[in-house]
Amino acid sequence: TTQLVFSRLTIENLASNFSVPRIEIVDKEVIYKSQIYFTPLLSETRLDSDGIRDIIAQEYAQAGIDKDKIDIGAVIITGETARKENAKEVLERLSGFAGDFVVATAGPDLESIIAGKGAGAHTYSKEHSTSVVNLDIGGGTTNLALFSQGEVIDTGCMDIGGRLVKIDKDSRQITYIMPKIAELIEYYHLGLAVGQVATVDNIGPLAEKMTEILAMSVGLVPPDEWYEKLQTNKGLKLTYSPIACISFSGGVADYIYHEPSDEDPFQYGDMGIILGQTIRQSILCKAMTLVTSVETIRATVVGAGSHT
Repeated sequence: TTQLVFSRLTIENLASNFSVPRIEIVDKEVIYKSQIYFTPLLSETRLDSDGIRDIIAQEYAQAGIDKDKIDIGAVIITGETARKENAKEVLERLSGFAGDFVVATAGPDLESIIAGKGAGAHTYSKEHSTSVVNLDIGGGTTNLALFSQGEVIDTGCMDIGGRLVKIDKDSRQITYIMPKIAELIEYYHLGLAVGQVATVDNIGPLAEKMTEILAMSVGLVPPDEWYEKLQTNKGLKLTYSPIACISFSGGVADYIYHEPSDEDPFQYGDMGIILGQTIRQSILCKAMTLVTSVETIRATVVGAGSHT
C-alpha cells in the first residue's frame, strides 16, 4: 500500500546556556493520516511512478499542507515494492515532498524497527519490563522486530504476506503467485496454480503453511528448510527465548485481532484475510501473550513519521 502521515515534532535544547547545545525531540503528534491506497503498478515488476506521485500530491492538497513548508521527511519504499525495477526512480520523483532531510530507503532491518515502534511494541516492552516480538505482515513481506525492556534486540524479515497470491475479485481466479511461493506450493503439493478458482478451502492449506513458518521464525516450531528459503535477508536469532509477548501490525493484522465476519474473504483481491484468520487460530496467538497494537496497517508510516 501507499500512504503518508504528517507529524508535528517539538524540539528543545536541553543543555544550559553555557554548554554545547543538546537538541532532543520532546513531543510528537501525528496531525494527518492519509487514505490507504493499493500501490499502483504498471506491471508485476514496475511501479507507476506518475500514479504514486499523484496520490501524494492529492493527499498534500487534502491535508491543506504546502510541500515547501515541510522541514524534514522520509520517503520509504519497503518490502516487495522495494524490489521493483524502477524503485529508485520513484524515490527520486517523490523526494521533493520530503523537505530538506530525506531517508530515501529502509532495508528490512530498519523497516522492522520502524513498524515495531509504530505498533507500540517497544513501548509495551518498556512499560511492562518484558520481551515483545512484533510481526508486521504486509502484502509481500513480514518484518519481525524483537524488543526487550524497550530496547531493540534483533530483527528479521520473511517473504510471507497477503498479496503473494493475487485473486480476481469478480471471477475469483488466481492471477498471480510469487515465484518463491509457487515453489513452496509445488513442494508441499498444495495444488494451487494461476488460473485456478480460489476458495477458502484451497487457499487455507497455503495460509496454514505460511503461519507454520512464521511460528518457526519466533521459535515456537522447529525450523525446516523452507524457513531458510523464505527469509528475505535474515531471521531472528532465536537464542533469545522464550519470547513472552507477540503483537501484529500491517494490513493482515486487522484480521488477526478481530473475529471473522461474513465479509468476502477475497474482497481485497488477495489471500490476506484468510492468512490473518489462520494466524488468529494458530499457536502464534496461543503460546505467547497477545498484545494489541496501537497501529496496524499504518504502523510503518506512523513509525516513520515519529521515530526515524
